[in-house]
Amino acid sequence: MMVGKTKNKILIALSAVGPGLFLIGYNIGTGSVTTMARAGAQYGMTLLWAIVLSCIFTYVLMVAYGQVTLVSKKTALLNIKSEFKIGKFLALYIMATLIVGELLAVVGIMGIVSDLVQEGIRLLTSGVVVETAWITLVLITMLFFMFWFGRYKVFEKILTLFVIIMALCFIAVFFMVSPNISDIATGLVPSIPNTPGAFGLVAAMVGSTCSAAVFIMRSTVVVEKGWNINNLKDEKRDSFVSASMMFLISGLIMAVAAGTLHLLGLKVDNTLDLIGLFEPIGGKFASFLLILGIVGAGLSTIFPIVLIAPWLISDYTGRPRDIHSPMYRVLIIAGLLIAFGSVFLEQSPTILMVFSMAFQAAILPAVAIPIFILINRSSIMHENKASIRMNIGLIAVIIFSLVTTYFAIKGFF
Repeated sequence: MMVGKTKNKILIALSAVGPGLFLIGYNIGTGSVTTMARAGAQYGMTLLWAIVLSCIFTYVLMVAYGQVTLVSKKTALLNIKSEFKIGKFLALYIMATLIVGELLAVVGIMGIVSDLVQEGIRLLTSGVVVETAWITLVLITMLFFMFWFGRYKVFEKILTLFVIIMALCFIAVFFMVSPNISDIATGLVPSIPNTPGAFGLVAAMVGSTCSAAVFIMRSTVVVEKGWNINNLKDEKRDSFVSASMMFLISGLIMAVAAGTLHLLGLKVDNTLDLIGLFEPIGGKFASFLLILGIVGAGLSTIFPIVLIAPWLISDYTGRPRDIHSPMYRVLIIAGLLIAFGSVFLEQSPTILMVFSMAFQAAILPAVAIPIFILINRSSIMHENKASIRMNIGLIAVIIFSLVTTYFAIKGFF
């Protein structure tokens, strides 16, 4: 009886934070894992402050976009398109840059996931190597059938499962490694090492956490949830859970790398390197847990990325979001075919991931400034305009977005 009651409570809690879990699945992917691990291995916990600020500002923007959607009953791009003089241009710019950036990312993600699955099979079978092309084909086929026959609520449950697996695996590995807590605390003081690539790495960390695409997608998943103005408290709680989970998982990854690789003077250039470097330290079981967590992160990211083009088009045009419509199916198939392009990559897929994440940081001002204007517009929000606290938070986000854009540009050049 007690087990049944506990199970019901867990299910109710998960149903209350569906959109947040969806966006955790989108945001914490293989690129995030590589970036956080690289930061931890190279600089220890000194860049933890960047994760803290990113997650705080992620919460602020998620609440703001969700609140405007609930009050206006319009999704993000539709609001931007209809409420600004240059709204059409701005909405098209946001939509185009997000789609291009995410399609580049999905190629990198699929390449990394296939490499990790290959490594996982090798560990389980003591040396059997399966070609990544076959692994990619199987994964693409599975995703195709899920999209073809599935519905949003099914995706939400699958993503919830991936996020839980991912979190549990990283928590388990964290306790196996047991990094120094005092070292973690020192990373809360803002500083940037005076070394080549440090600014670009900070921008990539911000882009992988405080991602521009998350806030535009936020309005769509809130609508899909069926929430209305009476769910403002639910929306804020959901945003808090999502941002907190992002901080927890990102911080755990950095701490694991800092507590092992940094102490040994080892560096991480890509996700597969992390497994190879970690195996002698944590053993095969810990390495397999790490693979399982990162694969869960990768697959949970592919789901929303493949949906991003049709969802953004529906958002911009105000059309219904019908995953079984011809437009959705054509765009989903196109997205999966692009993901299969990872088979033909000659360079490391991580290069695409780092570029995509830094690119996300560079377009953050384009989504931070419009929502600050919209949430303070009386004709839209009426008595639900932003509070003083929210406005302070949004101004801080805008300043932060401009600074990280500078970091991204400096990192590129």
